[in-house]
Amino acid sequence: MRMIISFAALFLSVILLQLSTGGVGPLDALSGLVLNFTTAEIGLLGSAHFLGFFIGCWWAPRMMGSVGHSRAFAAFTATGAIGLLAHMLVIDPLAWAAMRVASGFCVAGCYTVIEAWLQAKVTNETRGRAMGTYRVADMGASLMAQMVISVLEPASYVSYNLLALICCAALLPLTLTTTAQPETPDAPRLRPMLAVTRSPLAAAGVIVAALSSASFRMVGPVYGTGVGLQTDQIAWFLAAFVAGGALAQYPVGWLADKYDRRWVLIWLSVAAICSSTLTALTHDLTTTQVLLTAGLFGLTTFPIYSVAAAHAHDFADTSERVELSAALMFHFALGAIAAPLVASWLIDAYGPPAMFVMIAVGHAVLVVFGLVRMRARPAARRRTRYVYAPRTSFLIGRLTGRDREGR
Repeated sequence: MRMIISFAALFLSVILLQLSTGGVGPLDALSGLVLNFTTAEIGLLGSAHFLGFFIGCWWAPRMMGSVGHSRAFAAFTATGAIGLLAHMLVIDPLAWAAMRVASGFCVAGCYTVIEAWLQAKVTNETRGRAMGTYRVADMGASLMAQMVISVLEPASYVSYNLLALICCAALLPLTLTTTAQPETPDAPRLRPMLAVTRSPLAAAGVIVAALSSASFRMVGPVYGTGVGLQTDQIAWFLAAFVAGGALAQYPVGWLADKYDRRWVLIWLSVAAICSSTLTALTHDLTTTQVLLTAGLFGLTTFPIYSVAAAHAHDFADTSERVELSAALMFHFALGAIAAPLVASWLIDAYGPPAMFVMIAVGHAVLVVFGLVRMRARPAARRRTRYVYAPRTSFLIGRLTGRDREGR
């Protein structure tokens, strides 16, 4: 309990940050529909978010080194709040895309600061509880963020103002804490090819994970509207995806530690193909059935990133953990930048089910590639522990490295 209280400021900032920045994606999609943005323009907003996220991941450690943790966190939060407040001042999809770059930049920067602070404060005795609480706070707030849109009116200044207020509130716990700022960690060297050389399958897996999650979370409201869901139902639709992913972590982790992770990855993709195909080909579903398909989709696609990351770490040295995690995040960011835009183009051309056809094709390619890689080399002799890997910053590898070693 004492440990949780000591980290309360960090965890509260995480929750408030997720509620604010996690809600802007679906709100932007619904607002874009109200303002007659094209589906491609709505997809551009999602891609812009991940572009800002990538920039923030790369730049945040350097900013912390220049101005310190608290000032860097304040700068990133202010950038995100400005992006939120400016939405209803300029009604233009390209301007909104620039604002979404700011929100993605805010997310990556703030998480980098929080994780650097958390890493500096945990000990071997508190690491497990601290990381468990951090994951629950992050995942729980992400789930609640999807529900926020059920009470926010699309294309309303009040709605964006409320999200901006929550974003600003995330400043208070961290900047007012009396805990001394830790030393700034060295920025991990970004070597994207490290992931490819250690495990080509893992690099492909995180890209397909981005294809699934980024498309669904950024363009999913367009699909939901296309199949007749109301705003409050779309909130449940997105929340079902997150809940399905959260429920999958324990059983998938057990399987990934017990069996060859390549087979776990392949069978998850087979299940994802089935859930995507079911969603794409089934028409006239009831609201409950649509929510169940979203939960099933999250159950089968959400854990793929963590399984792929665990497989890559099986072939890495302890000294490479941080750089490998950053390399995997790099490939995920690239896939997440492209996915919403491509999904929106396909929806424009072929209708809402086309997004799930695209995702199914991506997973089919991963299945084939996984079978090819199994013929190329045997399974790793020594396996690391499965760890749920949040896609939050390039520094996440510092927090999960010892967990993978079982320390």
